[in-house]
Amino acid sequence: MIVMNGGAEEADGSQNRRTHDRQAEIWACLQGVMDPELDESVTDLNFVTRADVDSKNRVHIEFRLPTYWCAANFSFLMADDMRRAVNALDWVEGVSVVLGEHMYPDQINAGLAKGLSFQETFGAEADGNLDDLRQMFLVKAFQRRQVALLNHLIGVGHPAETIVSLTLTELGRLPVDDEGEKLVRRYLERRAVVGSLRTDVLAFVDAEGARLKADSLAGYVSVLRRVGVNAEFNSALCRGLLSVRFDLETPFAPKSKASSKTPDSRHVP
Repeated sequence: MIVMNGGAEEADGSQNRRTHDRQAEIWACLQGVMDPELDESVTDLNFVTRADVDSKNRVHIEFRLPTYWCAANFSFLMADDMRRAVNALDWVEGVSVVLGEHMYPDQINAGLAKGLSFQETFGAEADGNLDDLRQMFLVKAFQRRQVALLNHLIGVGHPAETIVSLTLTELGRLPVDDEGEKLVRRYLERRAVVGSLRTDVLAFVDAEGARLKADSLAGYVSVLRRVGVNAEFNSALCRGLLSVRFDLETPFAPKSKASSKTPDSRHVP
């Protein structure tokens, strides 16, 4: 008797390809989620340790942070951003995000599982509004990306008068090398944080949306450069702490620290 199983094998292969494609979509979404302080991808920073999809199209994400004491609001913000990003995929039926090796894993993970906000999760212990915190760091990211692009344009010889007069359309058409193209793209990703993206508006404005002036551009760039230097130092520190704290080659196992009796365990940073 001959058993014909080609159809089953083809179906299994199709299912595997779909799962693989959907996992790739998940990782692509997570690539766009940034550490709010460092303005670097949580995947590039090796924070995400698992991103799987099950047979019911539910996504399961696990992540860890460089230190046990990473602020609860930062931690929740990153988890919430991951959840929002992946939920935007039209085939996703649910997203679970689990934080491990942290001083508040039980509270954060319970709040995430119930779809609660940071304030609802921590109640009276919550310090500030998460949306305000997100906006503050988006502005800082805008400033970092802007100063990187301005430094590049000045460095390749564009006069200050030309730079401050560029519209968004003109910036997009400006002849640039590969590095400049990357800097322009990254800058435009954050330009909407401080104002309209109409093609005829000025490309370069400050955090309040005011026009930059040619005669004070050098001083403006110098001030913003400090923002970038501090962030670069913090990024290097975070990468170092993470590599020391974890064996990055070993799969991550979430661990609750709820029983820890640290003196300030009731305070939410």
